[in-house]
Amino acid sequence: EACTTVQLNLKAKTGNCIIRPGQTSEILNFYSNQELEDYAHSFSNEVRGAVCYVKLALEHEGGTKVSKKISYQVLGREENGNSEKLWKLYLTDTKPYSLDLDYGLGNANVDLSGLAVSRLKINTGSANVNVSYDAGVENKVTMDTFFVKVDLGNLTVRQVNLSRSKYIVAEVSFGNMLLDFSEPPTVVPMIRGSVGAGNMVIILPDDTVPVKVTINDSWLCSMKLSRNLRKTGEYTYTNAAYNKNPKNAITFDLDVSMGKIVFKEKNR
Repeated sequence: EACTTVQLNLKAKTGNCIIRPGQTSEILNFYSNQELEDYAHSFSNEVRGAVCYVKLALEHEGGTKVSKKISYQVLGREENGNSEKLWKLYLTDTKPYSLDLDYGLGNANVDLSGLAVSRLKINTGSANVNVSYDAGVENKVTMDTFFVKVDLGNLTVRQVNLSRSKYIVAEVSFGNMLLDFSEPPTVVPMIRGSVGAGNMVIILPDDTVPVKVTINDSWLCSMKLSRNLRKTGEYTYTNAAYNKNPKNAITFDLDVSMGKIVFKEKNR
């Protein structure tokens, strides 16, 4: 009861991890289909001042061998039925969270619908991660920073507008990322992104929403722009709504080296 905010750090090496809103006021409920002796884990919970710091690390007993990592990355699965290992975390909507989520292998589904998330950081190695607002309810507080990073995995963020984030940072090394901006935001974000050798797909809202895109590209990269974007500078692209009224525009500042960036229109 003493804490006013929650700093939750989760590190999951393997398995399927689900985060979603819970039905109680408890700041964390954790469930698994695994027995305690089947996996190594560490947990700490400490209240300092008005902040509750919760750290949870999950790892299959004995770790993950290199051969298993290669098998998962190449074949899309892991040996010994690891896909059946399930972790479920339920959060409350009565406290604001700062979430730091780190995934290794496997799959993760993060449903933030109706929660109060002031800051979000997601880092995925070779995992497939989906972030969504399944109930269609926006974030209860304005989010300061929405940070997502992909190494070899895949990350999809649906309904980014419901995050109410002021700053969005997206980084892709060799994996794939999809960012869904198809609906007009209530908090207009500034997006910074970088692509190494992977792929980034961005879904834009309809042409009534002002959009400005700046891309620092190289001759090794590939770009595909939606038909609504027109080149207005050496590295700048805007849509018709921005040219009429540049205020409250969604702004993208992107760097790409050897990868690919694709801008798609809503419903296309």
